[in-house]
Amino acid sequence: MSERVREKLNILADAAKYDVSCSSSGSNRKNNNKGLGDTGGGICHTYTEDGRCVSLLKILLTNFCIYDCAYCVTRKSNDIKRAAFTVQEVVDLTMNFYRRNYIEGLFLSSGIFKNADYTMERLVQVAKKLRTEHKFNGYIHLKSIPGASDELMHEAGLYADRLSINIEIPTESGLKLLAPEKNRKDMIAPMNYLKEEIIAKKEEKRLFKKAPMFAPAGQSTQMIIGAGKETDRDIMYTADKFYRGFQLKRVYYSGYVPISNDSRLPGLGSSVPMVRENRLYQTDWLMRFYGFNVRELLNDANPHLDLEIDPKLGWALRNLNCFPIDINKADLHLILRVPGIGMQSAHKIISARKFHKLSWEHLKKIGVALNRAKYFIICNSNEMERRDLTETKIRQFILAGSESKYLKNSIQQLSLF
Repeated sequence: MSERVREKLNILADAAKYDVSCSSSGSNRKNNNKGLGDTGGGICHTYTEDGRCVSLLKILLTNFCIYDCAYCVTRKSNDIKRAAFTVQEVVDLTMNFYRRNYIEGLFLSSGIFKNADYTMERLVQVAKKLRTEHKFNGYIHLKSIPGASDELMHEAGLYADRLSINIEIPTESGLKLLAPEKNRKDMIAPMNYLKEEIIAKKEEKRLFKKAPMFAPAGQSTQMIIGAGKETDRDIMYTADKFYRGFQLKRVYYSGYVPISNDSRLPGLGSSVPMVRENRLYQTDWLMRFYGFNVRELLNDANPHLDLEIDPKLGWALRNLNCFPIDINKADLHLILRVPGIGMQSAHKIISARKFHKLSWEHLKKIGVALNRAKYFIICNSNEMERRDLTETKIRQFILAGSESKYLKNSIQQLSLF
């Protein structure tokens, strides 16, 4: 590697660290005709779903940008060292790193230079060269450029495993304040095109086995948290809208990193607590997998998430009239709403109680966190009896127990996917 390329790599890899939406799963690009690499069951920045630790080459094509977004380190008014890769340099870096077993895929984003189509065309060229000239079957994630044409988005979907377009600020008013040159419509249009195209290509693939794949790992987006004055309710309502409207695989929540003294932004010492990011991801999880409606978790009465306790426990404490439930009789929907019972444990409970009435000991062996669940359930045992406790008392007992350990573990688990 030449010194010039090494310097570019140092600059553009560092600039890419602010984008957290590089983890992915769902692609299944098989290696055919002696090509190089195999996407397999999915790849992400730290761990795959099966627990393997992997890595991506995560870089910007360039940190030159025509926009002056207040929250962005690459904004045109920022006094930083600028650099830009050529298409061939990114291709060569990816192939050389892959052959040395440094990486298993590529995450490529970019500042916007000249215009959206000019930048998007070069991102697509990188993916196209890797796929066609080098027969690269590893994972490719392209960060799509807002305002890019449908033709370029279509071509990107043919070569990339996942495409993502950052909506950046959760509300339109916040975007107008912090990035007045940008328009939310330019972000929505390509997302809508991708949704329609992904649906159409899936149907085509169902009818014709040899139909080409199109963004097999779907599309995702990212929101910056804490740069504006949006509440957690605003953030999660926006996320819910995009999940339902565009069938996104993931929404990522990135805490704002203070980079300037702009009066529109929080001060340089006002970093977003990691625990707030974690609570947002937990809420996201409850919406997508546990059957919660976002309005049950956040509303006018509760616009912010409780940083001391997880959102499922917070909901349970606000709705003590729904508890206790009989673990041997309740349906899956209710069991999933019990704090301390995860998805796998809930399904194990449904299966196990067909053969035997479950006791506290059975629940412990299944993996239920009894330090939280015991206040909300009854079962076939007198070893523990639920006392008629208030919300405040239950909260105190749980916080005095293992909530801090639980929080640490949940942060690690949520970072896997």
